[in-house]
Amino acid sequence: MKKAISVLSGGLDCTVATSIFSKDYEIHAITFDYGQKAFKRELRASKEICNKMGWTHDVIELPWLAQISNSSLNTDEEIPELSDEDLDDLDKSQESASSVWVPARNTVFTSISLSYAESLDAEAIIVGWNGEEGATFPDNSKEYMEKFNELIEVGSPEKIKIEAPLIDLNKEEIVKMGFEFGAPMELSYSCYKGEQKQCGVCESCMRRKRAFENLGIKDESEYEI
Repeated sequence: MKKAISVLSGGLDCTVATSIFSKDYEIHAITFDYGQKAFKRELRASKEICNKMGWTHDVIELPWLAQISNSSLNTDEEIPELSDEDLDDLDKSQESASSVWVPARNTVFTSISLSYAESLDAEAIIVGWNGEEGATFPDNSKEYMEKFNELIEVGSPEKIKIEAPLIDLNKEEIVKMGFEFGAPMELSYSCYKGEQKQCGVCESCMRRKRAFENLGIKDESEYEI
């Protein structure tokens, strides 16, 4: 069977994206520890997802990224809390995105994943980049994906491609696709804060909650609020 590397944080998007390819690829998932507040919960979610789906799993520690980052994800800075209205306010969303931005995070993650792909003779790198988050996070955008694939084509001797099946989708469409492909969304963890239950008020939680609520589908994961 063909092999693929999955950049798996344990979140909703990467869980759905990887599940889409799980029947066609032998999945080797990677979870990154860059000092984020949610690492322990992300690791737990990633392990549970991999165990259920039969995916291989590794953890990569990046202490240097934690040291240089001033993101609220891995410093004492408070993580922003958003309202429903804020999610559709571009200025508020960009402000939130700026607070949680980790320097070149996806560029670092994808480059390391490319090393794994070359080493393991994998043909694909699966990521959860999507249209909704691409509006405020440039390293989630379709243009970024296309440029990185061009870089791989020029800079790697192997035929490896980044696969981002959610790149044009919003959260509701992602949840729908998750059900279609049997993704274990109930095991995923999307919260920035890293508590036992998802906080329900950070931007990541709010976008997830709204998608399930708008679809009239119960989210089986737990929230504080």
